[in-house]
Amino acid sequence: MTMKSLAERVYKPALAIVVIVSLLAASFAQKSLNQERKNLGLVRTEVLENAPPILAFTTVALGGFRGLIANILWIRASDLQEDGKYFEMVTLAGWITKLQPRIPTVWYHQAWNMAYNISIKFQDPRDRWQWVRRGIELLRDEGLLYNPKETLLYRELAWFFQHKMGHNLDDAHMYFKQVWADDMFQVLGAGRPKFDELINPQTDEAKTRSRVLRERYKLDPAKMKEFDARFGPLEWRLPEAHAIYWYALGLDTSKREELMTLRRGIYQSMQLAFQRGRLIEDPFSRTFEFGPNLELIPKVNESYELMQKEEPEQKDHIGTGHKNFLKDAVYFLYTHNRQTEALKWLAYLRMTYPTAIPATQDLDSYAVERVTEVTSETSVDRTKAVLQGLIGSSFYFLGIGEEEQSLGLDRLAQRAWIRFQDKIASSTNRIGLPPLSVLKRDVLNRMLDPEKGVNPLLAAQLRTALNLPAPTNAPPSAPATNAPLPNIPPTLTPARPGTR
Repeated sequence: MTMKSLAERVYKPALAIVVIVSLLAASFAQKSLNQERKNLGLVRTEVLENAPPILAFTTVALGGFRGLIANILWIRASDLQEDGKYFEMVTLAGWITKLQPRIPTVWYHQAWNMAYNISIKFQDPRDRWQWVRRGIELLRDEGLLYNPKETLLYRELAWFFQHKMGHNLDDAHMYFKQVWADDMFQVLGAGRPKFDELINPQTDEAKTRSRVLRERYKLDPAKMKEFDARFGPLEWRLPEAHAIYWYALGLDTSKREELMTLRRGIYQSMQLAFQRGRLIEDPFSRTFEFGPNLELIPKVNESYELMQKEEPEQKDHIGTGHKNFLKDAVYFLYTHNRQTEALKWLAYLRMTYPTAIPATQDLDSYAVERVTEVTSETSVDRTKAVLQGLIGSSFYFLGIGEEEQSLGLDRLAQRAWIRFQDKIASSTNRIGLPPLSVLKRDVLNRMLDPEKGVNPLLAAQLRTALNLPAPTNAPPSAPATNAPLPNIPPTLTPARPGTR
């Protein structure tokens, strides 16, 4: 046997051995790489828990090809979005979520298009609300189910409550708020929620409400109680409370370190809840108004101070917002007849921001200045309009039982009237305002007008609160009359006139 033939006979077995050894080495390396990919969160082929069959099938059966298919669909969806074809895009986005359920931007873009781009195509608030609610449900019920630690999804879900529902930029925002308040009333009841009853329900009725809260709205009553104690007391029938809930839950749950946007969202929502986080229900028209949640003032103040510590490079910018908040707090407390607290926060404002208001300005003059800053110094017509607005609001709140706010607004109208009269006394323009009692009588006459006035039940309640006589020449059920009312005293005297 020649040397050449021996080499030829050994070559193929040797080559086979090399191939086998290489495959074994690659196998061990692949295991190491797979483990490293899993540790870094790069694995996208695991079976989803609790996923519908079609979603579980596509994530496994298609393997790496689903990424390629998803990319093609993304390109097509982007083209549709640029063309404003949002309805067609919804279908494509649904396919993408089935192919890439672990990609948070898929859920975010689809939910945003529903809540913002598609909803405004409808004029009827009921139709518009269906798309806003669907966007919320998509993030809350599906997106977070498969991505429970994604900061982006918590931030966007909370933003929908804070901005789309909470703000007034959508002309259907009051309908959104009304529907949401009705929904929350069904599970939480009126007034403060009974969290312990929902955490450990004992009756069938409480068990049903607790189940609906957890399963339909994905709200954990234990977390609600925790966040209410940390950031509240909150009005859980309003969107701001739910924005705070999802921001805070994201802070507790999210895996990422870039959590400042969630913190800022909490502070912003707390500020909004302070400004309009109290429901004032009108029992006559079955609607509600918003009022400031004055109980939140200490918590909102703490949030600003904490934010300044967390973001020292933004301290001056945050300080401007903090200063404006304190000025609002003093004014709101004044208009709600809470003079002692208003004085306390006025002192705190002066201590924290010495140049915020003049050192010689007292509480009354500060509140009056806030009202009259929209009027010129000697504009009788504009000042009269402001006073009539304050008087009308004072009567309205008196009629619905909000006596403290009524008294606060009444006091403010008196101070503003006195200030204006004092100013024009030294002016060459001697045209002053009518007596305050005349202004009040005129406003009240309009409110109690049977044809153009307020709701008849509200008018009757207002008459009772002011101890006014029954309407003359009218059946007992008639609450108002065109007959002139007696002179209204400059100061209202409802049943509980005390101050805090």
